[in-house]
Amino acid sequence: MELRHSWLSNGRRESVAEHTWRLALMAMAIEPYLPNRVNSEKLLKMIIIHDLVEAYAKDIPAFDTMNNNEAKALKHKNEIAAIEQIRDILGDEHGQKLYEYWFEFEGKDTYEAKVANALDKLEAQIQHNEADIETWLPIEHEMTFMLGKHTDFDPVLTALKNLIEQEGQQKLAAAGIDVERLKQQKA
Repeated sequence: MELRHSWLSNGRRESVAEHTWRLALMAMAIEPYLPNRVNSEKLLKMIIIHDLVEAYAKDIPAFDTMNNNEAKALKHKNEIAAIEQIRDILGDEHGQKLYEYWFEFEGKDTYEAKVANALDKLEAQIQHNEADIETWLPIEHEMTFMLGKHTDFDPVLTALKNLIEQEGQQKLAAAGIDVERLKQQKA
């Protein structure tokens, strides 16, 4: 079982499988409210293959690659090796299609890919909001207010982001963290 950096409300680390499960539920729940039609099957496959690759390649938190090009390049190299391995294990057109979905998710060139990416980031913040504030790293305080770059293409996802951000802000403020300073740093 591959574990993620995020912690659950019960004090245990979140697994990639738990993240993927909730992410898939979020995709199914929000789909009817999105302003553009999505291919549900494609969206769910994209979500699942994205996280399967992370499980194979070892999940690396976003904050480890955010300002580190070397770490970002290594993560990308490991993930490409993982998706190639998955494609080759399947060895047919289905494996090739999953390979293409993974690259589509990474490229964020389609509406489904953008939705999948946004939900991926939003689920991580929800998980943080539910976990004990002591499990948060200082960079994660700032990241609470960085979700807009993943959601601003869509009004429904932006509205969801605003709710999740508000919960994070309340959690930070309750812990005595200067929320206004964090917001200014992100601007």
